[in-house]
Amino acid sequence: MPDSWPSGHSEVHLSDYSVPPWRVAHAELCFELGADATEVIARLQLEPDPAQRGVPLVLDGVDLELLSIAIDGKPVDAADYHIDAEQLTIDHIDTACMLETRVRIAPSRNTQLQGLYRSGDMLLTQCEAQGFRRITWFIDRPDVMPTWRTTLRAERLRYPVLLGNGNPVMDDGAAQRELGDGRIEVSWDNPHPTPSYLFALVAGDLDCVGKDIVTIEGRPVRLQVWATKNDIARCAFALGAVERALRWDEGRFGRCYDLDVFNVVAAQDFTMGAMENKGLNIFNARYILADEESATDFDYQGIESVIGHEYFHNWSGNRVTLRDWFQLALKEGLTVFRDQEFVSDLHSREVKRIEDVRLLRARQFAEDAGALAHPVRPTRYREINNFYTLTVYEKGAEIVRMLHVLLGEATFRAGMDRYFHDNDGRAATIEDFLAAHAQASGRDLSQFARWYEQAGTPEIEVEDAFDDASGRYTLRFTQRQSAVAGADARPLLIPLRFALYAADGSRMEARGISDAMVHDDLIELVGEHHSLAFEGLRERPLASFNQGFSAPVKLRHDYTPEALARLVRCERDGVNRWDTLQRLAIDLLLRRFDSNAAAEAALSLAIGDLLDDASADPEFVAECMQLPDFDTLADARETIDIDAVLAARAQLVRDLAHAHASRLRRRYEALAAQAAQGLDGASMGARRLRNMCLAWLTEIDPRGALATAQFDAATRMTDRLGALRCIVHTNAPIAAQVQDAFAERHRDDPLATDKWLAVVATRPHADATDSVRALLESHWWTPTNPNRVRAVLGSFSRVNPTAFHRADGAGYALLVEQLPMLDGINSQVAARLLSGFESWRRWSGGRDVLARRAMETLRGRLLSRDSNDLLSRLLHEAASTR
Repeated sequence: MPDSWPSGHSEVHLSDYSVPPWRVAHAELCFELGADATEVIARLQLEPDPAQRGVPLVLDGVDLELLSIAIDGKPVDAADYHIDAEQLTIDHIDTACMLETRVRIAPSRNTQLQGLYRSGDMLLTQCEAQGFRRITWFIDRPDVMPTWRTTLRAERLRYPVLLGNGNPVMDDGAAQRELGDGRIEVSWDNPHPTPSYLFALVAGDLDCVGKDIVTIEGRPVRLQVWATKNDIARCAFALGAVERALRWDEGRFGRCYDLDVFNVVAAQDFTMGAMENKGLNIFNARYILADEESATDFDYQGIESVIGHEYFHNWSGNRVTLRDWFQLALKEGLTVFRDQEFVSDLHSREVKRIEDVRLLRARQFAEDAGALAHPVRPTRYREINNFYTLTVYEKGAEIVRMLHVLLGEATFRAGMDRYFHDNDGRAATIEDFLAAHAQASGRDLSQFARWYEQAGTPEIEVEDAFDDASGRYTLRFTQRQSAVAGADARPLLIPLRFALYAADGSRMEARGISDAMVHDDLIELVGEHHSLAFEGLRERPLASFNQGFSAPVKLRHDYTPEALARLVRCERDGVNRWDTLQRLAIDLLLRRFDSNAAAEAALSLAIGDLLDDASADPEFVAECMQLPDFDTLADARETIDIDAVLAARAQLVRDLAHAHASRLRRRYEALAAQAAQGLDGASMGARRLRNMCLAWLTEIDPRGALATAQFDAATRMTDRLGALRCIVHTNAPIAAQVQDAFAERHRDDPLATDKWLAVVATRPHADATDSVRALLESHWWTPTNPNRVRAVLGSFSRVNPTAFHRADGAGYALLVEQLPMLDGINSQVAARLLSGFESWRRWSGGRDVLARRAMETLRGRLLSRDSNDLLSRLLHEAASTR
């Protein structure tokens, strides 16, 4: 973070935390639901903090029409309370009391999709982080945790299904009560202390698929996935994923579900991916709805991962929640680690780890080095919505993973058991999490805690030396902190796995001597400098570092192309084998070798070996063929020549495709039978590699004949979309015809429509800017739907560097032209789009100037705190670097 931020709305500081002067022991809410007007009666059982008596009661609220207010049944005099834009303050009370307020809100006008809003014919909520204050007056902070009773009333014909947190309250054996005037009433009881950000309700004409199960503790639980009647047929996979997640958490972490029902709802209009509300998870429909006609294998995998993530929050986020929003990584980083482990245990651990590392390097490392860098636990913020970042989620998960590496599975599990036991029903901190693991392991984790405190990605430089006479091999490690960590940054505790390989490819089992702690194949780096020496070796080893990506660091070690080629062949760690190919490609594309010809030959040989190896996991081979993307390459340079890097990458793909055309065609055809099968891992892997082979082959086939044949024959979305992408992205002559056929086939499915729109938006040609502009002027453009905005503008700005970074600045201009309008509709969506400029200061060739000018046109045109916060941080970085 910059040392001083520009002036703006007030900051919240971690150091200013204090316990709330008032708590809510129990909350009873009654909703008279309507799309245009909903009335909310809230009865809050308030208790003052004995140490802070006399402090006025301050409640949060936004866009609420106050109809009445009473304390213990008596109306509050207008002189005893006052309301400003965001708070209701009540004076002259200092004892426990019952506060009752009645407010009116307008769901259909709520385009921000925070609080209670309308999506199609449904009403639903999104309350994290501070959306509940748009529903009723409340102390809207995560350490205020009442139990809840929610009563929902609505027209039966319009809203026959009414869902809330917890368990349905049964009346004479029925949850639903007729009110006699065409309306129904349903009550829900949540007995667990829960903060307001986890509140939820859904009302609509919905159907469900369900299953009754019994937990390992003997509790009967009804699992239900809800969607509109037109979509319910596509919910079966999601229901299965819910059960798999529940059973995995029982077995791996010993965590059982704690209510009688677990409801999941699919919504077409949802800003986030999903939300873990207690007992009622609300999902973006893209992470629920799936069949092989409309969903890709990637969609299925995403559904399983996100469902797992939200379910696992039941313990890591709900039963144990956050003291304050600075602790966000405590629930998100931890739960990302848990969902990564879930997918790894069910599928290929190797491929899952590669996918996670690829995302971390391409996006989070860039975030760590850009204008929006921040610690995993920031010390201050102006808008908490802007800290739902890859740093909090992905780097936060890597910190938990490092703890797992340091402690081992058994001790880590003991630490998790202690954490859940000691903090059940509490609002916890990162210190509580680390204390539980310190107690379970007997280790001092105070230095490890710096990972949460320091911004930036650390670098490890490794130098080696071998003495032929003595057989002594020495490794010297130097740890450096990123510039964004600040001048007072201190060394981190970094667990680094390593391996030594002999000339014949076998692994050396030598024992080293070090000034750092070394056990098995792991060295714990705690200082700026360490050495590790091995005695009496008969030959110079080939060293491999950060195996399994044991730490989220940038590692520097000088390898020749020949050494990297050797390492690819002998490396036994799958993640490092992939990483070695990535390293070879990065150094080749950035021209770091003395001989690029030798490097390209080494890379080509390794790819050929993988394509010839019929025993290799097809998914792994596909990962190895996926060359480093633009963001990864950009992060490897202080400044980057955008045109040169993009041209070099495109040429390398064509060169490799030409060199291996026959291999690619053979592998493509050999995988056909397996690829035609179902949703098992082997078939998904076959389709993934087959589509990768097709992509390379289409690069050297100007007519796109093979891709067209696959498109015409495709029986599932994975193959149809893969072929469409190849045809459109290579500007094949048939591109327009195939695109129109795809659009017509899926015109009534918004999620499938998003797919082809994203293909158009990511076409890697400068004139794709014009194609995107045409989409924005078409009937396909729906700016009120976050998925549609992400499909078009998000894909364009994040996944199409060729068009977004057009030399004339047209890509930047196109994006910023849309932001004021989008900011007025949904500020969170607009702010996320702004983050596409996070690394602008490292763009060369005048792009930095064009980007700055584009952003400066937004001054005074963005109304939300979300977007203004990001814009000021981006441009403040500009001021500090000029």
